[in-house]
Amino acid sequence: MPPAQVRKPVTRERAIRAAVALADAGGIQSLSMRKLAAELGVEAMSLYYHVKSKEDILDGMLDLVHSEFSTPRAGEEWRTAMRARAESTREVLARHPWAISIKARTSPGPATLSHLDSTIGCLIAAGFMMPMVGHALSVLDSYVQGFAQQEASLPLDSSGDISAATEDIIAQQESMADSFPHLGEMATSLILQPGYAYANEFEFGLELILDGIDLARRSD
Repeated sequence: MPPAQVRKPVTRERAIRAAVALADAGGIQSLSMRKLAAELGVEAMSLYYHVKSKEDILDGMLDLVHSEFSTPRAGEEWRTAMRARAESTREVLARHPWAISIKARTSPGPATLSHLDSTIGCLIAAGFMMPMVGHALSVLDSYVQGFAQQEASLPLDSSGDISAATEDIIAQQESMADSFPHLGEMATSLILQPGYAYANEFEFGLELILDGIDLARRSD
């Protein structure tokens, strides 16, 4: 007889990683304590030996997502570090789009706090005054998270190409030309042009923001 398969022990970390995998596969609405317990091979009530509640799971999931972000360090050139952080955040949120729509239920987790602390430290070490640190983080995070949310809502492929919606756009061109002439012109002269990808707009906006932050800190 083959030896009995040894079941991995359930831990909070394992439960959170399993929850992230379920949310990645089916969206955050598909996640339930019953489904998570089944994924771990235990009864639903057994989960509460390892996590306080579903809210505790959600907080842990968000903290795990933050642990995947590129974290700037004191001494790094601030602009390079902030660009890497922004690009990394966008990439991570593309892998975990459900994370855009949920917020921490309790206090931020250690990975989240460590990431923010290091980011602030990088800007301070680069000579930013604290008010400017606040301005920079606010505008950068609002832009990156907003762009990630926009990407998640559009019919884009993995490269950010919008060709999946091209047929619909072409079908609507005639009516748009009459009722919405500016939208029609944008579709013809930009979106339907070879090589256009909405993903390319991210770099333009990011560089614009970094330029503005640099100008503002120099005049601060």
